[in-house]
Amino acid sequence: MDFNAKHTRAILQFFVLIFLSVAGILGAYNFKAIRQFFIGAAGQEANIVIQTDNVQGTLSRPWRNLAQGGEDKNWRLGPLTNQVKVLNTEYIRIDHLTDFYDIVHGTSGNLSYDFSKLDPIIADIRAAGATPFLSLSYMPLAFATNGDITAPPANWGDWQNTTRAIIEHVSGTLNIPNVYYEVWNEPDLFGGYKTYGSRNYLTMYTYAAQGAKQARVKQPYKFGGPAVTALYQNWVDALVKLSIDQNLPLDFFSWHRYSTSIDTFRSDVSTVHNWLAPYPSKQNIELLITEWGHDPKNNAGYDNNFGAIHTMAVSTEFVDLINRAFLFEIQDGKDPAGNVHWGRWGIFDSTGAPKPRYNALRFLEKLGSQKLQLLGRGTWVKGIAAKDGEDTTALIINYDSQSRHIETTPVTFTGITPGNFIITEQYFGKSPIERPVATTSGELRIAIPFEVNSAVFLRLHHL
Repeated sequence: MDFNAKHTRAILQFFVLIFLSVAGILGAYNFKAIRQFFIGAAGQEANIVIQTDNVQGTLSRPWRNLAQGGEDKNWRLGPLTNQVKVLNTEYIRIDHLTDFYDIVHGTSGNLSYDFSKLDPIIADIRAAGATPFLSLSYMPLAFATNGDITAPPANWGDWQNTTRAIIEHVSGTLNIPNVYYEVWNEPDLFGGYKTYGSRNYLTMYTYAAQGAKQARVKQPYKFGGPAVTALYQNWVDALVKLSIDQNLPLDFFSWHRYSTSIDTFRSDVSTVHNWLAPYPSKQNIELLITEWGHDPKNNAGYDNNFGAIHTMAVSTEFVDLINRAFLFEIQDGKDPAGNVHWGRWGIFDSTGAPKPRYNALRFLEKLGSQKLQLLGRGTWVKGIAAKDGEDTTALIINYDSQSRHIETTPVTFTGITPGNFIITEQYFGKSPIERPVATTSGELRIAIPFEVNSAVFLRLHHL
């Protein structure tokens, strides 16, 4: 071994000794610091406390809403209907309403309407136990400017009349209550609309809202927008002011959000509330995320457990935070390269087989109906608890966008009657395990070891 090699080896040995010495000192006082050196930034580990005697009302489930995009103009829910129904889906959103389903015929100023292609889609939605959520998009070819379905029409009156006709058909002829009508889909992207200028979304909204006001229907419905790709204060201010000044309906404000950060979803809602604060008459309008996921582009996580854990983590954070959130999307389109799994957003692949995010939604449905107080959430481990009859249920999720974090989380049930219990633990993707436990006090404590991006459903049953 030459001198340079010996010298390098001596230096390495010196630094190893220094590191081990420091690690020994830290290990005596703060083992977490060593682990954080390897796994990433510091954070707060969870110490979950479920107050079984602190019922906070009915558990809201904003995740019970799905959306389907423009994968295929001939798409039908069809064979997936029963599997979607199992999810207790409340609303299904579809866009491309006026260009996929050939609703509008004729020429500008002389239009007729044919709903024979739309009605089967609506029938599928109803068969799945859900209500339609209709995104009024895009411009019908019958009056699209130069065939551009994202451009403003030459005659906005055609757009107004089309909106009226759709509402009268769905909320009138079909007699479906509580349908949502959303003006456009991602107007800042599809058409490059702003809140001013020649492509002014406010003009589009005004004519659509006037059409809604003209519609003669017996069933109640909700009307709003703008389904922008992200939150922008100028869009909130402009649309709210327009609805107030022109006495136009605005029952909800909607946007889309794709992010691996749970905090982003929470901050969105807090931000919107702050922006609405100057408008007392609109502070209580519904807030809807009408598309959401972890990535707006194709991403392998949509085909594996990463997407599933993200779905559960965000869904539990949505509780009591937002009115509705529409997971995007129901089914993958076909990959031009012929692959079944290609990072597409669906909870079903193109063959109709369920993917992990579908199973995540089923996992969420295990929760009981009455929300319980759950304290002690951490940076990575979060959860929700609910009463199911006399049983206590909880879904606890370890989500890390960097796919590195592990921890063993203490879970304490308080306010329970002393005695014997059966506790069921079911990790996502695995079979449930039952074991007897007992307590002579009003508390019961267990420890849950979490692997990277994992979740567990718990059920505590008093014998």
